[in-house]
Order: sequence, then structure tokens, then C-alpha cells
Amino acid sequence: MHRKKILELLNQYKSEDINEQTMTKQAIDFVNTHTNCFDRELLIGHVTGSAWILDNSGEFVLLTHHRKLDRWFQPGGHCDGDSDVLAVALKEAIEETGVSEIQVDNESIFDVDIHTIPERKGIPEHLHYDVRFLFRADKELPLLITEESTDLAWIALTKVEELNNEESMMRMVRKTLKTV
Repeated sequence: MHRKKILELLNQYKSEDINEQTMTKQAIDFVNTHTNCFDRELLIGHVTGSAWILDNSGEFVLLTHHRKLDRWFQPGGHCDGDSDVLAVALKEAIEETGVSEIQVDNESIFDVDIHTIPERKGIPEHLHYDVRFLFRADKELPLLITEESTDLAWIALTKVEELNNEESMMRMVRKTLKTV
């Protein structure tokens, strides 16, 4: 069963945040219900993978200014049928930042979020069941802005709120500050 690994990770994941607990349960239900949950062709929603990339000090996070959504976010993207969401998150992180030396900090889930993607170019509004993993990288390595972004920067955790104060981002900042 190609959904076994993500279901194991989601079932093992324990969040202290009540809203995230609810989203994790919804993600489990979604994956159990839809055999094609990793395919973007599933127009009601799909599983995506994201990378929360910290520098070695744990004081900075690598964020990208998303061209289509015009907001700062962590790198990430569609699974496109790949059920190894950790590998997807790492691949997307490398592609979107140009940093090839990104290390997996922990193979367990770091955060789960469900968010709405607005209708665009004939693709209906849908949900991203975003599974996030924690990574580390040297912030002195060169960055490469791709066509998906307008900017890419290491942001002090204490400054993330100025760029994106959505609860999803702030929850990851709080988790990081709690462990650093």
C-alpha cells in the first residue's frame, strides 16, 4: 500500500496544538479515503510536502517569496504521485533554493497544515494537505531564485511574523523557538 508510510508518520505525529491535531486527523482521513491522494489531478485536494529549513544555529529559517501567491513561505510542493513525502519536501527544497547540501534534521513530521489554494487558471479552489519536515543547511551557501519565486532569504525567526503572520507559519516559529 503506497499510503502506508505517510499514514504511519501521521499516526505517530503528536502535536500540542489543538487545531493542528484536528488537521492531522483530517489528513489521515483524507489519505485513507483517496488512493490518489498524492496526485494533483485529485482536484478537491492533495498531499504536499514542505521543508522548514533552519540554519545551523537554529535562529534563521530559509523562506521563499512565492511568485503566484505573493507571500513568503517555506519551500515545498506537489508530490505528483510520489508517496515519499519527506523525499518530496527535500527535492522541492533543493529545487526552490538552489542549495544542494540540505540535511534532514528529523525524519518525523515537524508540522501538518491544511490550507486552501485559490482558483487559478482553470484549476478549481482546492486543499493542500501539507506535511512539513525539519531540515538544516549552512546559511553561507549561495541561494538560487527560481521562476517560482521573486525572492529567497534567510529570515531571523523573530522577524518571520513581519513577512507572514499566518497561524501556520507562526506555529512553526513557536515550535522552533521552543526547541532552540
